[in-house]
Amino acid sequence: MKILSFGELREQMNGLGRAGVPFVWGVDYARERCFVLEEPFTEGEILWEVRGVGNKVAAGVVTTGEVAPEEAMAGEGAAEVVPELRIARRVEYGEYEGMFATLRAGLMRGDSFLANLTVPTEVELRGTLRDVFRHSSAPFKLLIGDEFVCFSPEPFVTIREGMISTFPMKGTIDASLPEAERKLMEDYKETCEHFTIVDLMRNDINMVAEEVTVPRLRYVETIATAKGSILQTSSEVRGRIPAGKERDFGDIILPLLPAGSITGAPKPATVELIARSEIAPRGWYTGVFGYFDGAAMQSAVMIRCIQRGADGKLYFHSGGGVTVNSDCRDEYEEVLTKVYLTK
Repeated sequence: MKILSFGELREQMNGLGRAGVPFVWGVDYARERCFVLEEPFTEGEILWEVRGVGNKVAAGVVTTGEVAPEEAMAGEGAAEVVPELRIARRVEYGEYEGMFATLRAGLMRGDSFLANLTVPTEVELRGTLRDVFRHSSAPFKLLIGDEFVCFSPEPFVTIREGMISTFPMKGTIDASLPEAERKLMEDYKETCEHFTIVDLMRNDINMVAEEVTVPRLRYVETIATAKGSILQTSSEVRGRIPAGKERDFGDIILPLLPAGSITGAPKPATVELIARSEIAPRGWYTGVFGYFDGAAMQSAVMIRCIQRGADGKLYFHSGGGVTVNSDCRDEYEEVLTKVYLTK
């Protein structure tokens, strides 16, 4: 995989978009490592899937385009390995408490209204990252060699017919709890977090589009995991891209990074606060990747990820939004409950 600079990524996204050439692209959270696949359906180090389309791996065989689920799991003579995840070492509460205190001090100063605090949990995996890619159920999936795998439920921006849409996700609850949906929708903290992110994304979209609206505000989606289903709230923010710039994807999407849902508001000050608070670099986690099919661009925030650290061990990164009203123990438990594989 050829690593590009952020500037090179912008140029390639603009050029390929204007030419109507399909491609896949990605950028890490720090905007330091970027890639573009100009032949997206060719087998290689990177495997991807966007809403059922991709160079999907099926028992070691890479396929292109749309594939029926039963075909995607078939393979001639290849042994199936259903991946299983086990926590090997979690960040201790005392360490998380120190991170939380640093972040909350910034919130109390007014540096930020909402900040997303993330931690890496060391895990042991039965199978490989490729097995996780193959077996995970998610609308957006990405595999980078033996370094990183993502099975994300969170879309970032979609660009189609001159319109740009983004779908911030913020607020989760265990779906098995009694009256889970009502509790989620009436939760004051979760509601405040969601409205803050929607307002941030509306402001972000205003930088690159006109006539920005919020056609859907705080609707509930169900996500199936190996631990059971969870409910998550999302919204939709839309705008019209100025005429003549509809496919300048680098100029449209990259100024919106990093994504507001995994940073906070106001974004620049919150990104600095996060850097002072978190104990490990995020790497590819909470970066963004996308696919242009020649007509529409779809992209996703890379959450729900397993990543190989510099020590060679595997880490599952997870996080949650923190405000001045957040309880440290509750936030700690939330990031641990997000360590799971999807069905």
